[in-house]
Amino acid sequence: MNLNYPFVRPRRLRNSPQLLALVQETKLDPSKFIMPYFVSHGKGIKEPIGTMPDQFRYSIDELLKELKKVEDLKIGGILLFGIPEHKDEFASEAYSDNGIMQQTVKAIKDEYPDILIINDVCMCDYTSHGHCGIVDEKGYVKNDETLEYLAKISVSYAKAGSDIIAPSDMMDGRIRKIRESLDEEGFVNIPIMSYSSKYASAFYSPFRDAADCFPKFGNRKSYQMDPANSDEAVLETELDLEEGADIIMVKPALSYLDIIYKIKQTFKRPLAAYNVSGEYSMIKAAAKLGYIDEELAVLETLTSMKRAGADIIITYFSLYAAKLIG
Repeated sequence: MNLNYPFVRPRRLRNSPQLLALVQETKLDPSKFIMPYFVSHGKGIKEPIGTMPDQFRYSIDELLKELKKVEDLKIGGILLFGIPEHKDEFASEAYSDNGIMQQTVKAIKDEYPDILIINDVCMCDYTSHGHCGIVDEKGYVKNDETLEYLAKISVSYAKAGSDIIAPSDMMDGRIRKIRESLDEEGFVNIPIMSYSSKYASAFYSPFRDAADCFPKFGNRKSYQMDPANSDEAVLETELDLEEGADIIMVKPALSYLDIIYKIKQTFKRPLAAYNVSGEYSMIKAAAKLGYIDEELAVLETLTSMKRAGADIIITYFSLYAAKLIG
């Protein structure tokens, strides 16, 4: 007998599409996708974002039209970012009762009460300097002073009708402060999705163009994480869970699959991966040049995030991928 003869042949289960589907370990589901949107003041606005092909800045009326697709494709939810009319050092429009996000959430809930709304909570879109908090005279983002504003923003979004509060600022102690403030206002059942492992990444540039939030000075490395660090992600996640986070996140996703895996294996809690703007735009650019097949690349990259341990995938490909999945 030839002992080298391959009695075990994994290829037997690859002989047909039916067999492949039968034994597939990881499956994508549109109900696990979150679609991000950028919203601005005005009417009749659907402005293309130059650095993010097929993505737009919407006025509220145009966004409402777009959301019919989210409903029809059974997308899990939407993540909203506001583009204010007015910016100042204290991000005042972010917590204004008549701010762009407050108006948007109320309008969506009136027309689509069943669409899950996640509000990103940060100050960079709303500050005149483009940083994620209150800065001192030297340009340093002050941690504890910023927490007060993040809590005000969170409560304001909850009052407007937000379903999930998602702080992305990376200030220390923000989850506890926001949780306490929400509870004090009677919003004990509003979950917090924490950007618990948010790295200081090169892949955010298209987003900063879309949201007009490039820092006017310096960078965000004093509060966002060093891409070289892995154990630090465990610490950040552990702290956020202790402070009351209900869902945790790794951002970006594609270059941080090891972090997604490590966090999921360590904590066994609902985990989101943010497939960020630069990851999106790279695929769009390469596909346009004919270097890769867009459909195959999208499904492969999203599957890799799910395979690594992501329960939820925040991606600008949500609608596109949902159609591919069928």
